[in-house]
Amino acid sequence: MIRRVLLGFMGLHILHHASREEITGKFVMEELEKHGYKTSPGTIYPLLHKMEDMGLLQSRTEVRNGKRVRLYRATPKGEELLEKARKKVKELCTEILGE
Repeated sequence: MIRRVLLGFMGLHILHHASREEITGKFVMEELEKHGYKTSPGTIYPLLHKMEDMGLLQSRTEVRNGKRVRLYRATPKGEELLEKARKKVKELCTEILGE
C-alpha cells in the first residue's frame, strides 16, 4: 500500500512541475531525490509513460548534446487533475495534522 501512496505523491509532484515547464525524466529523478525519494529509471519512466497514456502528460522529443531527450508537459486534463488533487491534499493535511 505504501508503494501506491508514494507513486501517487510522485505523480502529483510530476504534474506540479510539468504544469510549470517542460520536464525530463532525469529532472524528475533529481527533484524527487531532493525530497528524499530514492527512485530509478525503472520507476520514473513507466510512471511518466502511464501518465501520458492517461492523458495527463504530453511529450515531445528533441536532440540535446547529440542525444534524444523526451520532454513532458502537463495537458489540460493533467492540470485539472492537479487542481482537484491540491484541494484534496490540503483538506487531508489539515485533518491529519490538525491545522
